[in-house]
Amino acid sequence: MSCSPEGMTSNRPYLLRALYEWITDNGLTPHVLVDAAIEGVDVPEHTINKEKVVLNIAAAATQQLVLDNEIISFQARFSGKSFPISVPMGAVIAIYARENGQGMMFAQDDPTPPPIAGPDSQSARSHLRVVE
Repeated sequence: MSCSPEGMTSNRPYLLRALYEWITDNGLTPHVLVDAAIEGVDVPEHTINKEKVVLNIAAAATQQLVLDNEIISFQARFSGKSFPISVPMGAVIAIYARENGQGMMFAQDDPTPPPIAGPDSQSARSHLRVVE
């Protein structure tokens, strides 16, 4: 998983797992909206609409569901046929409850973080000033 300039990993998988638990604890059905154009997304072609796909990740709709820090993976049935599903965490746009839409959209990660300015750098100076 990529690190931010501060050296921390993405909070997306942690938030996704927490929201998944919150949605299921409330008896609702968790769905994820996925950017199917992202490299590594493996879903049946017929489920993709305008480079997006909505996946039901409820326990009743999946087998062997894994929500780890890098990827969401599971087996699911589409039109009666079982398919392996694999979604890199960075491709997840949102997680929400099907019944009421409650959930969260995720910010799109900046693939190239800005350089960290050194103490002698002009950009390291604060734009704030003291007002008396």
